[in-house]
Amino acid sequence: MNMSMDHGRMPYVFSVERAAVRNRNFRTAVWTGDNLQMTLMSIVPCGEIGLEIHTDTDQYLRIEQGNGVVQMGRCRQQLDFRKNVCRGDAIFVPAGTWHNLTNTGRGNLLVSSVYAPPNHPRGTIHRTKEEAELSES
Repeated sequence: MNMSMDHGRMPYVFSVERAAVRNRNFRTAVWTGDNLQMTLMSIVPCGEIGLEIHTDTDQYLRIEQGNGVVQMGRCRQQLDFRKNVCRGDAIFVPAGTWHNLTNTGRGNLLVSSVYAPPNHPRGTIHRTKEEAELSES
């Protein structure tokens, strides 16, 4: 799989797990269509996605490798949902929900994420969390 290419709007089949293991970027857009998008993420030990909200986008995250903790809530200061997650777990984040995912393991936390509708520009690659934050500010 070419990790520098967004295969969106074309039929595409690949191993998400193998691609997640090969992904070295904080975020890589793999497929961006008109109505949904898949990205792969690699979160360093003790790192996190960062507290965020998508007002009009539902999000599905799957832990491909590693361990973490997900927090969610309707208010930024009140994340009253907290759950430990590990390989194979699915996380559903409804639109309008504040959320964060933190790596609690020793290795990188590998995550696949689906946004509906897309949340990032087609072809997005953020090598680091800092690069992602700069592009979103």
